[in-house]
Amino acid sequence: MTHGTFLRFFLPSATAMLLFIALPMISVLIQSVHAPHGRVVVEVENCTPFGCTKSTVIDQAATAKLQEERPLGRFVGLGIYTDQSHLAFGEIAEAWQRTTTLGAFIDRVMSLPFYKALFFTLTYMAFVTPLSILLGFVVALAVNAIPRLFRGPVIFFSLLPMIVTPLVGALILFWMVDSRGIIGAAVQWVANDPDLSLKASTPLTWIMLIVYGIWSTSPFAFVVYYAGLQTVPQDSLESARLDGASRWQRIRYIVLPHLMPLTVFMFLIKIMDNFRVFEPIVSFNAAAHAQSLSYFIYSDLGGETRRLSSAAATSVLTIVGVLVLLAPALVRTWRQFGTGSGR
Repeated sequence: MTHGTFLRFFLPSATAMLLFIALPMISVLIQSVHAPHGRVVVEVENCTPFGCTKSTVIDQAATAKLQEERPLGRFVGLGIYTDQSHLAFGEIAEAWQRTTTLGAFIDRVMSLPFYKALFFTLTYMAFVTPLSILLGFVVALAVNAIPRLFRGPVIFFSLLPMIVTPLVGALILFWMVDSRGIIGAAVQWVANDPDLSLKASTPLTWIMLIVYGIWSTSPFAFVVYYAGLQTVPQDSLESARLDGASRWQRIRYIVLPHLMPLTVFMFLIKIMDNFRVFEPIVSFNAAAHAQSLSYFIYSDLGGETRRLSSAAATSVLTIVGVLVLLAPALVRTWRQFGTGSGR
């Protein structure tokens, strides 16, 4: 392929990535180092026949002029990143000096809003990512082993979590875990506690969100694995079967190595997707017990007072977090590519 042909193919994609990915990220980065202007306050003197008094009032004209001259706000550098609502370096240093045990220090840090959201985000990602991939792989193996006559209906029901609108699926499960729902009533019966509520307990709420995440995202892994199973060399499987290899041995030594590139690909996609968890928290109305980084951004952007700079800083930290999590896999892939290209 000539350089001209390559550029003609690559230029539209590069232009789209520049306009819709690179430029917005640069804009968010610039906004994150600027804080909103404070209101201009002036002191005025009010005189009456009984004397004069001084008071402070907001100078609306001066405030509007300041915002017009500097629409981004005042430059604060990394101040927003290190304030109490984000990395909270000052609060962490104070907690380290005042706490006497490591457990107390961790509890103090986990009470900070950013680290509380980060902890839930990492917990959600750590459980949902591998378990959804494992469930998708198991379902793909099961569907691939049944007769072709039954595969169509089974595939359809396996894809239902992906077909159903996420909000609708979450609301259905939300009603089911209510104390009057089938799951909520069953949990109360098993625990022999009629007052037990999945929605009122933070650990149970986390478990509920993680279970929903596994259920709603495993169809993607199933589709990818099922397609990959169609490319497994049948000659190798047949030879292994004739040599006396069990089904598990054929899966372990033939199927899994063949599907390893797909597994790495899905891990990368799932990590990026699960690190941005947002919809389950809104759908289950679980913000009182669980907040993610994406919900943190949503809270800053909502309400009457929009904290654009705070939301921008959290967005940048979220991107950095995703890059840190993906770095080991990306470095390994780069090294393998470099080794392969050098042969």
